[in-house]
Amino acid sequence: MQENGTRKLCIIASKGSLDMAYPPLILANAACMSGIEAHVFFTFWGLDIITKSKMKKLKVATVGNPNLSMAPYAPSIHIPTILGALPGMSALATWMMKREIDKLDFPPVDEFIEMIADAGAHLYGCKMSMDMMGLTKEDLVEPAEVLGAMEFLEVAEGAQVLFV
Repeated sequence: MQENGTRKLCIIASKGSLDMAYPPLILANAACMSGIEAHVFFTFWGLDIITKSKMKKLKVATVGNPNLSMAPYAPSIHIPTILGALPGMSALATWMMKREIDKLDFPPVDEFIEMIADAGAHLYGCKMSMDMMGLTKEDLVEPAEVLGAMEFLEVAEGAQVLFV
């Protein structure tokens, strides 16, 4: 809790697959809707979520995903991790997830980013990760700022911090 009595949530988004884009966005949205100040720090592959050229092309990671299954179509059918490497599995899993997201009436990632920014969430791209990947501020969506890790730690002072 901040000195002024308001709550603050800082989320670190480190993964850029479609299935890992929604958790930080949903949490930031819930915070904004609850009157909690929300800050999301996108680092490493999480930058894909706010990179204009990548945000509409996020895929579900199938290799190394221990929870890959045919749910909700056949919840009892679990897909072995090794099958995730087969050609087309990522596309199939991505299609399935997008279909479920549509059923739940969740917006696509780019619209969700705009929605939470309009609701007051603060979005940050990690300076070091951006330098490592050759990204500039112009590569990021409009409301995003660029911060170094030390600057983000200042923002996170007194906040509840979640690493996703």
